[in-house]
Amino acid sequence: MILEMRHLRLVRAVAEQGGLTRAGEFLHLSQSALSHQLNDLEDALGIRLFERAGRRMVLTHAGTRLLEHSRRALEIVEGAEAEARLLASGAEGVLRLSTQCYTCYNWLPRVLAPFRKRFPGVEVRIDARATDDPITALLAGAIDLGLVFDDPRDARIRMVRLFEDENIVVMAPDHPLAARKIIAAEDLADVPLFLYATPIEQSTLYQRILQPAGVRPRQVQNIQLTEAAIELVKAGLGVSVLARWTVEPHLKAGTLVGRRLTARGFRRLWSAATLRTPRVPEHLAAFIQLVKEGPSLLGRLRDTG
Repeated sequence: MILEMRHLRLVRAVAEQGGLTRAGEFLHLSQSALSHQLNDLEDALGIRLFERAGRRMVLTHAGTRLLEHSRRALEIVEGAEAEARLLASGAEGVLRLSTQCYTCYNWLPRVLAPFRKRFPGVEVRIDARATDDPITALLAGAIDLGLVFDDPRDARIRMVRLFEDENIVVMAPDHPLAARKIIAAEDLADVPLFLYATPIEQSTLYQRILQPAGVRPRQVQNIQLTEAAIELVKAGLGVSVLARWTVEPHLKAGTLVGRRLTARGFRRLWSAATLRTPRVPEHLAAFIQLVKEGPSLLGRLRDTG
């Protein structure tokens, strides 16, 4: 390919500036260097692009046609460059994210409000479909940020610690387990247990609490909606294991009772997972900081154990 972007800029500059001297000043090139490049281009194309009329450069028919193409091509390329700079600065763009827990979508609006005020040109897209496996979606390029409590220990991923929360066993106030201060893993073996729509073997509850204790609940019902699980528990139809901050209003109202799961508790350390790139976009770094410290329920999670 003969034509390069520098050739297109050269033709445009000479045509618009009317001569080599002013075009050279515009392109930050000496007149001799510019003249040499133009001669090389004309020789390579085998056609004259300009006629020399004293100090002025007059376009030939071929030069006029090339100028038209040059302007269109440069408009597209320079527009792409401008958009790339906006994306790099975080002024415009798209932030695609997912979390490892469906309940997290309840607090995301509290983070989105201050973020959109600071980055009004950035669209936030929440991919709930990736909730079951945000890390795989991140590595596939489907999302830019995963809010997770599992550490993949993958060199391709950068992890930023955010906060710690606690999952508790919730039940109706008159449930038999409500009389206990601490719920053991064995206590969940024979009670109806409402969990999110995930095979129990893949749940963190099973992997970290139940399986090590040799417990496999006999009655597990998968409920994807947090609100539905809460209402079923309120009705005394079973128990669930949810983040404390998810059910805090119900605990305060006395419509639910929450108990610690095992003496050590069932805690999760949340992190922001992003691809390990040389530079984190400004808007992505700002969003992570808002989740970590911003004006939302998350900033107080460490105090609600």
